[in-house]
Amino acid sequence: MALVTLQTIFQDAFPAYEQTHPLPAHVCKAARAIMQCRTAALGGHVQACPDGHMARIWYNSCRHRACPQCAYLQTERWLALQRARLLACDHYHVIFTLPHDLNPLWLANVPLMTTLLFQAVRDTLGTLLADPKYLGAQPGIIAALHTWSQTLVLHPHLHCLVTGGGLTADGSWKAVRQGFLLPVRVVMAVFRGKLLAAIRQALACEELRLPEGSRPQQMLNLLRRLGHPRKTKWNVHIRERYRHGAGVVTYLAHYLRGGPIKTARLVACDGDRVTFTCRARYEEADGARPAAQRLTLSVADFLQRWLLHVPVPQTRVVRCYGLYHHTHASALAVCRTALGQPPVEAPAGLDWQTVCSQAGEGHPERCPTCGQLLVCMGVIPRGGAPPMLWVGERAA
Repeated sequence: MALVTLQTIFQDAFPAYEQTHPLPAHVCKAARAIMQCRTAALGGHVQACPDGHMARIWYNSCRHRACPQCAYLQTERWLALQRARLLACDHYHVIFTLPHDLNPLWLANVPLMTTLLFQAVRDTLGTLLADPKYLGAQPGIIAALHTWSQTLVLHPHLHCLVTGGGLTADGSWKAVRQGFLLPVRVVMAVFRGKLLAAIRQALACEELRLPEGSRPQQMLNLLRRLGHPRKTKWNVHIRERYRHGAGVVTYLAHYLRGGPIKTARLVACDGDRVTFTCRARYEEADGARPAAQRLTLSVADFLQRWLLHVPVPQTRVVRCYGLYHHTHASALAVCRTALGQPPVEAPAGLDWQTVCSQAGEGHPERCPTCGQLLVCMGVIPRGGAPPMLWVGERAA
């Protein structure tokens, strides 16, 4: 059975889908990038042994952040940098979810709603942790936006890595008391109030576009209902304490690039239907690890769901606040000293050979026969055919 990849699904089905579904330009660009990634359409080069023992062709990557083939190197570079910056303290994984009643408003105003969601989360955590009743210090926060669920439906939420302590006004490190970050009901109430207030202000300033068919009074009624704690549940989850932040930041890194579904989750595609694995959300599985299930969608439904999550250009899906913000390097250094850590050292630049080697994929730089360095023997133009090279022919 042929390997099912996102690229093969798009190559087979997207041209017909595009003819019947109007799509934004950035979405079409993402789809074409995925279809052409590492093919002759993008050109490439030929690498060979100078004595002709071997030759191989490398096609160029599209480098689109929604492409799963191009995600690994950039993700590993980001992850190495964040690991170098993490404080040696407890960390917490906090998840803020946008109520699904606001999904139509989200779709009509993706860039602005993204900003409002990030700001509401930043202000909620920053305000509460600065309160002496809870911590009385400035924490470090890394927040990552996900817009999908395991079934690829629209599900905007932020995953946050939060330090279990912070820097006080007098410049000392202060850890959370008894391993307790914040009361979840208080976090939920503050988050609800800040996000709804920001949406109301944006509506009053006519910065938000109403969903099609919606009237201003209907939106105000919806916001009033969402503000009632007994009528709408706002999902905020504070996961158990982690002795370090590496596990959570690794989780965040897996979703920075490459889109909402990885190749390993794709099971089958027969041209009409796509089958992939998915898991229920943790809150639906009573806190236990949800069991993997299989979901089958028509190709059109699968494409529609996937394309919904192509980020708008210039959208920053990961943002750092407090001690982890780049402008607070001096405060971070003070905390590292207090925690017995050396100053932050920028990790060595990762190249693709090193990353592939770490992943167990062999891409040697030298000829396995004579040990000479492989050299570039020719450039393949975009859309061009590769030059003919045979093993054993002297390529010099």
